[in-house]
Amino acid sequence: MKRLLHIKAAPREDESRTLKVSRSFLASFIQAHPGWVVDEIDLFREELPSLAMSRVDGRYMLLDGKGLFGPLKEAWQEIVGHIERFKAADAYIVSSPMWNFSIPYELKHYIDIIVQPNHLFRHGPEGVEGLVKGRRMAFITSRGGEYITVDARPYDHQEPYIRTIMGFIGITDITFIIAEPMDAGRETADERLRSAMDAAAQLGSIFP
Repeated sequence: MKRLLHIKAAPREDESRTLKVSRSFLASFIQAHPGWVVDEIDLFREELPSLAMSRVDGRYMLLDGKGLFGPLKEAWQEIVGHIERFKAADAYIVSSPMWNFSIPYELKHYIDIIVQPNHLFRHGPEGVEGLVKGRRMAFITSRGGEYITVDARPYDHQEPYIRTIMGFIGITDITFIIAEPMDAGRETADERLRSAMDAAAQLGSIFP
């Protein structure tokens, strides 16, 4: 049975415009894909493991090509659990508003946990190789401002970062659905939100 992993990084629940768009995607996806399982991880409710010193030491041992044992291995078990959950998915949807021109800290925390050497990427004779290939991601976001203009585009550190870090681990097929500008007045915001919800529903019906 195929799995869609919903990585949820929007804490405002019913008040979240990002999640309104995501719900349109998921409703359409579930209707079109009755055989799929939707696995949701809510990053603002999940107790993510900290990257304490013992775990950082484990990362550097992995980078050196060494195996983990004893207390280091035990400290890594929770991280490995999140990595395996991520790798077990056949496709991904990320729900994340733009915060301070980038992503919420909990999403950054999650990415820092799972992007580990010899798990999601490895160093080979031809350089770094991503280990999560052949999968598609939908990234759904809402933003207060509008970042499509030449002057505003340099402030968008959200999409470039996501494309870079996900491409690093092998996920290059990423579709962004963006509701913006949400702070431009009620009428404009409502119109743009409806447009994003329609686009999300259309994508959900054919995804992945």
